Amino acid sequence: MTGGLEPTEEIDGSVTVRLLDDGDETRTIRCGSYSDAIGVVKDHHRSVTAAKIVDRDDSVVFTSAEMDIEVWETAWEDAKRELSVDVDESDCPYENGACFPGDRCVRCQLSDARGGD
Repeated sequence: MTGGLEPTEEIDGSVTVRLLDDGDETRTIRCGSYSDAIGVVKDHHRSVTAAKIVDRDDSVVFTSAEMDIEVWETAWEDAKRELSVDVDESDCPYENGACFPGDRCVRCQLSDARGGD
């Protein structure tokens, strides 16, 4: 989909998923990346009381008791994308901070289509 430019974030087991169940012990699953952890949560969150993603600093970054995994995944992907964006300052004549050479704002696109008015 991205032509081989998929993010390569790997954590080598320092991200864990904790699966908590009222009647059983807590299971801990080590994951190689946040993407793997998200997959584990999606596979198990309906069969346990709570599923948590814990980062390498032992901080809980997601808990199914407070948020839906799909919502958190979208927010995580957005945050990761913002951190990986390295582009030049916008030269938008309309001062739109979200306008960049590869992703022009609507007003710039219309201006370009009209021949640069």
